[in-house]
Amino acid sequence: MRQIKLSILFVFCLSQGIQAQEDKYLWLEEVDGKKALEFVEKQNKATLAELSAEKDYQDIYNKNLAILNSTEKIAYPTIHGNYAYNFWKDADHVRGIWRRSTLESYKTGKPAWETLLDIDKLSEADNKKWVYKGNEGLYPDYNRFLIQLSDGGGDAVYIKEFDVNTKQFIKDGFSIDEAKGNASYLDINTLIVSTDFGEGSMTTAGYARQVKLWKRGTLLKDAQLIYEVETTDVGAGSSIIRDGNKQYTILGKISSFSSGQLSVWLNNKLIPLDIPEDAAITTILFDRFILQNKQFVIQLKSDWTVNNKTYTTGTLLSLNFTELLKGNKEIKVIMKPAESSSISGISATKTKLLVNVLTDVTSNLFVYSFTNENWISKRVDAPKLGAITIDATSELSDQYFFDFENFITPTTLYMGDASNTTIKPYKSLPAYFDASNLEVKQYKAKSKDGTMVPYFIVSRKGLKIDGTNPTLVYAYGGFEISSLPYYWGAMGVSWLDKGGVYVLANIRGGGEYGPKWHQNAIKEKRQNTFDDLYAVSEDVIAKKVTSPPHLGVMGGSNGGLLVGVAFTQRPDLYNAILCQVPLLDMQRYNKLLAGASWMSEFGNPDIPEEWAYLKKYSPYHNLKEGVKYPEVYFGTSTRDDRVHPGHARKMVAKMNDMGYKTYYYENTEGGHAGSSTNEQSAKLNAMMFSYLLMKLK
Repeated sequence: MRQIKLSILFVFCLSQGIQAQEDKYLWLEEVDGKKALEFVEKQNKATLAELSAEKDYQDIYNKNLAILNSTEKIAYPTIHGNYAYNFWKDADHVRGIWRRSTLESYKTGKPAWETLLDIDKLSEADNKKWVYKGNEGLYPDYNRFLIQLSDGGGDAVYIKEFDVNTKQFIKDGFSIDEAKGNASYLDINTLIVSTDFGEGSMTTAGYARQVKLWKRGTLLKDAQLIYEVETTDVGAGSSIIRDGNKQYTILGKISSFSSGQLSVWLNNKLIPLDIPEDAAITTILFDRFILQNKQFVIQLKSDWTVNNKTYTTGTLLSLNFTELLKGNKEIKVIMKPAESSSISGISATKTKLLVNVLTDVTSNLFVYSFTNENWISKRVDAPKLGAITIDATSELSDQYFFDFENFITPTTLYMGDASNTTIKPYKSLPAYFDASNLEVKQYKAKSKDGTMVPYFIVSRKGLKIDGTNPTLVYAYGGFEISSLPYYWGAMGVSWLDKGGVYVLANIRGGGEYGPKWHQNAIKEKRQNTFDDLYAVSEDVIAKKVTSPPHLGVMGGSNGGLLVGVAFTQRPDLYNAILCQVPLLDMQRYNKLLAGASWMSEFGNPDIPEEWAYLKKYSPYHNLKEGVKYPEVYFGTSTRDDRVHPGHARKMVAKMNDMGYKTYYYENTEGGHAGSSTNEQSAKLNAMMFSYLLMKLK
């Protein structure tokens, strides 16, 4: 079982679209255009000057940088063979080092680290701002890796073959130029590659539409084409999976963000897998195919009827893979989540299945064994009332690593043994802030349509209920991604320590209650997401925790769209808006970078019936003059090649021309993450929290 590395390729498409001539700010979509960068520089200079002068700025910066550079951080492992690998940043390694320790040494808690690749030295030698983006190892010895490096932090990467024994890139080894692509080893002399192969090899969504086999010693352009999808599909991807000594090549067509088709390349023949298309893409989005004891694992996103038996939405199933390749479906139910539950992750050890189940937005971990042709489970006695994340598993044993965290308990990494469900703590973060006087409560707010929406409040004990507490709401609400309790040192030292209240809203669009929680907020139902946010905000106000002059909201990416809608639809509700790497122009989003791949989530603005509901909330199109909007803080990155920085740039320009004051900061690198180094992250946090304190205290 290996991580999937899909070919998620995002390319800049030429600006075009309906009513494009009416948009006088299109020039800001030219990422590196001289005029656009002059605009960015002017905005950056003004924002940094004002926010860095705030009294808390330097204190927040110093404390954030200390947390990020702390040598007491957890060195999370990735297990390959008999080694634990780790990527590490600190004050001496600004861009980071990739290192390894023997797995046995790592388990002792005192790993003997061996540096394999120093990204700072590599950046200096190459005169590049390299950002490490991961690797693919050669099974079973893992002596060679395909290293992914981004110039500036975007999704586009260079791929170069690396020898961990010599600690050098292999001369004349496999090498792929910058592209939003991926490659994996089929064997020592063969790669399976999805990338930009040149003209005609990309879909209109900007993803690769071809998968090829590339033999060592030949040119990439001469690689053998084995799979191809239509230009109108979102893209194509590939993965190598194993069950014991048997290895299979999985090929995937992504029809939309929520549907696709899987096939197996076997004996130079393509065999489609007869499973639901939304379950196929689900497997991809889990970032892992699981094949174990001949059982291929999927989760249903819609009801599936097989042989007159209906398996309901959300159910986790397995199918006999050998029979599935023959067109037969031998199905076993692994688990069916309750109404208050959902599956937040699945992983596999050598012989066991690990299933992470959310119940009312807190985690429970179960170990499943396939015994006598059925799945049986045992609950792991892990800590409760928080979030569990599986960090590392091994193909060679049933040992694994997971972490547990909540808002006020420092994250702890645990070692687990799935063969007997035992666990023991490995290492905990230090307490970055004093939580002894803090408490966490969970409530539910009634949304406009009557749906009860859960949320958490983190505040001081004995909070004064007078409506004056500075309060920040965070939400995401999209793509079936759950927002879980987490230990955020930056939030602690920058906000909670300074008297702020933090609210995490579990609104529809996420995955907190399974596929239906997500599906009730897509396309024409998107307003449910926004109404859920308002319901939580109004509930906090009704409880007199805060009031609109002291209430702010924060979101990034899809969450940036959320908060952009929030201040244009409900300017009366908030006094601070943190809008990060956002989508804002919903008429052109599908023509910018990866936007076309999200149309199953939002809709297609080129279809009049779908633009009809998109235009009702598109923040860029719903700005009005003469409205008392909060002074919004927008943040993005020049090198974000996923969500185009033009969204934030155009919104700021339009608002400024209408006479509204805004704050805007665009980091020159960092990609969709916003920053590449700890110093950049500390600076961004200092500006954002200084803005919040200025507006809400």
